[in-house]
Formats: sequence, structure tokens, C-alpha cells
Amino acid sequence: MDRVATFQSFIARSPRDPFPRYGLAMELRARGDLPAAWQAFETLLAEFPAYVPAYLMAGQTLVALGRRDDAADVFRTGIEHASQIGNAHARGELEGALAEL
Repeated sequence: MDRVATFQSFIARSPRDPFPRYGLAMELRARGDLPAAWQAFETLLAEFPAYVPAYLMAGQTLVALGRRDDAADVFRTGIEHASQIGNAHARGELEGALAEL
């Protein structure tokens, strides 16, 4: 079974766990399928908006797709969530990514 199918089976078994969805998005990104990776990140962030680790990679995926304004929105939303949960490290990474746009 390939990695995408493996992540999909993990998602089916644990639909309330954001990590397999993150793994799927990252696998699709690693394969170079950026549209599918963004779609996976978008679903992940819609269902688990407090899953802060996804915002940086989701935004970077949008940058790679040439969607800089959308990436900025994702980074800003991630900064808000990181601030709410007190994750200064993630907030700093997201602020840096936003500043580089």
C-alpha cells in the first residue's frame, strides 16, 4: 500500500485525529502534487482550525502555487491561533513567513 493510501486509512480509522490529515497533506506536497496538498491542508484547517503546525506548511504550499495573498491570509490565521494557545515558536515561524512575502 502506498503512503497516500496508508494515510487515508488512518484518517478513516481516526477521523477526529488531525495528524493523519497533516501527514496526507505533507505526503502529497512531497510528491509535488501541490493542488492536492493544498486541498488536504484546506480540509485539515477547516476541520481542525487549532492544529497550528499545519498553517506554516499550508501557507508555503500556497506560495508555491503562486497564491501569495491566500498564503498571507493562512499565515495570519495561524498567527492568531498560535497566539491563542500560547505557542510562541509557531507564532514566530508564521510571522517570519508572512514577513518574507
